[in-house]
Amino acid sequence: MTDHPMQNANRFKLGVFSANADGGLTVTTVPERWPARWSEVVQAAQIADRAGIDFFLPIARWKGYGGELNSRQHSYETFTYAAALSGVTERIALFSTVHVPMVHPVFAAKALATVDQASNGRAGVNIVAGWNPDEFAMFGIDKVDAPYDQAGEWIDIITRLYAEDAPFDYEGTYYQLRGAATAPKPVRGTRPPVLNAAFSPPGRAFAAQHADFLFTTFKSIEAGRATIDDIAARSAQTGRQVGVYTTTHVVCRSSRAEAEDYYEHYAVTMADNAALDYMIGTQSANASNHDEETYRLRRKWFAGGAGTYPLIGTPEDIAEQMVEMSRAGFAGTTVSFVNFLNELPYFCEGVLPLLQRAGLRG
Repeated sequence: MTDHPMQNANRFKLGVFSANADGGLTVTTVPERWPARWSEVVQAAQIADRAGIDFFLPIARWKGYGGELNSRQHSYETFTYAAALSGVTERIALFSTVHVPMVHPVFAAKALATVDQASNGRAGVNIVAGWNPDEFAMFGIDKVDAPYDQAGEWIDIITRLYAEDAPFDYEGTYYQLRGAATAPKPVRGTRPPVLNAAFSPPGRAFAAQHADFLFTTFKSIEAGRATIDDIAARSAQTGRQVGVYTTTHVVCRSSRAEAEDYYEHYAVTMADNAALDYMIGTQSANASNHDEETYRLRRKWFAGGAGTYPLIGTPEDIAEQMVEMSRAGFAGTTVSFVNFLNELPYFCEGVLPLLQRAGLRG
């Protein structure tokens, strides 16, 4: 069997992020905003697959942001989403994103192994603690005081379910199991790759202990070096190697002026401001996905791509910044767009050859 796509030879890996939700990462009212129709999601996944993009990563959302368009209310559940995409793609890694408190680990182990079997070994899981109290309320649960302690038990149970053939009992703070077992196992017999989406020190500590990759934000490429150094130090203490990925939103056009004008148009002029207020207010009060300065000064980033880093310009501009990310130590990044089907082909045709010439991709 070939290596998992996340273990391929590309020095700087790329993922397509959030195509499972309407609007993607944007909070905008432009008519061309991503509708997340299933047929178009399939087309976007196949474009990424044929182009050699390394992974397809969904967000996990249960409740919309209100405002004019209630962005994110329309979104696909991520295990079934990945399983469905496994039949229409060939090479790309297919991640599922899980809010730990909402999904029991025995179910998650079964679902993740199902995706891995269906995709012939291309599954992965992105672990998220969750930050929206309105989503927790939908499930009748309270936000956990120590979410990464619960996440640690959650992934330990899944790892044991794959490693052990005999049923076992588990006595934890958050889970008490009797006779836990699962089959089938993942294709390779071991746990598929684990991303942990986190920014805070507790999130980094969890990633160093349990994840294969930390998925994090930054306010500048240079500032991202501190996160990379921190996770390297934490990983050294746990005897593990954890790669650091970041996340971006992209406007790629033939001229920088055209890209900047469109960014201003969709992320400022046509922002869904009521939804944006809800998203920023709720996230800043309940999560640690960004530092305080980003929440305060980067409203355009949140309308443009949920607070992720903006890559705005020509293919050359975007490739140059990705080269800088690689030099800073990032193992890769995700990209998102206002409309994946309209914009992903130009990104692939324009940016990927430049990254190949720079020696970052095969």
